[in-house]
Amino acid sequence: MIIGVLNGPNLNLLGTREPTIYGTATLADIMTHLEGVANALGVQLRSAQSNSEGTLIDTLHAWRGEVDGVVVNAGAYTHTSLALRDAFSATAIPFVEVHLSNIHAREPERRHSMLASASIGMVCGLGADGYEYALRGLIRALQSLPSRQLPPVRG
Repeated sequence: MIIGVLNGPNLNLLGTREPTIYGTATLADIMTHLEGVANALGVQLRSAQSNSEGTLIDTLHAWRGEVDGVVVNAGAYTHTSLALRDAFSATAIPFVEVHLSNIHAREPERRHSMLASASIGMVCGLGADGYEYALRGLIRALQSLPSRQLPPVRG
């Protein structure tokens, strides 16, 4: 099984960007931990980060037929990008949203996700650990789909 991890705008600044909201782990720290989890589960990861909406969409298009699912932190595009939601729908790649902060306890403009209605689920407010929970949840959801012939999750 191959899982994509897609990170949106400003996530390249994790570790220094508003650490009281987003924590002190860098994106590299998060991805290193996630690689370890994926290895333990017998899953391969593909990852990408971009500050550009178009690049995120192009990445999803390129991953069509290559990845079984995606863990996505779309950053601020979560709240604004119908185009990104359409890309997930058009590629039919199942995905789980992850957010470091609890978007439902933040400013009103951050409380709605344009992606949520197309997602399998969402993990928010659990900091960097949310990526692991999203990965594990996505893998289990993919394995429960009747049309998939995927190996069982280990660990």
